[in-house]
Amino acid sequence: MHELDLVIREVGCCDDPQSTADLWRLLCRLRPGLTEELFTEMLTDGHDQGLRFLVAYSLGGQPLAAAGYRTLVTSRGRILFVDDLVTEDAARSQGVGARMVRELKTLGRLAGCVRVELDSGVSNTAAHRFYFCHRLDITAFHFTAPVE
Repeated sequence: MHELDLVIREVGCCDDPQSTADLWRLLCRLRPGLTEELFTEMLTDGHDQGLRFLVAYSLGGQPLAAAGYRTLVTSRGRILFVDDLVTEDAARSQGVGARMVRELKTLGRLAGCVRVELDSGVSNTAAHRFYFCHRLDITAFHFTAPVE
């Protein structure tokens, strides 16, 4: 597939049910533990917090990739933070992910961001290779702890 044969559009909480279902299916590939309740909360409360979603479609209407992102003002400057980025297995190595990264960088530039940032699981080496190829660097460790 030539990467120009994609339509990338924003999908939100009030979009048609098919677009929402496409987003759900793609995000579940990346986040197998994602529940319908949390997905709905992401679309509503997350939207209020600046979370936006893109879905890349083939010209035939097949959903191929999704990204969740938000613009944040931090002590490191304004950044576009990518919460989720996933490409269908069958669409990998065909330019779909590269197109999504370029789209995210463009959105960041338009929003006055100095950088695009994302987290990636430490064991996801295939994603790491992809990010390195697209000039993303490891600049920090991400630490977590449960709220007790």
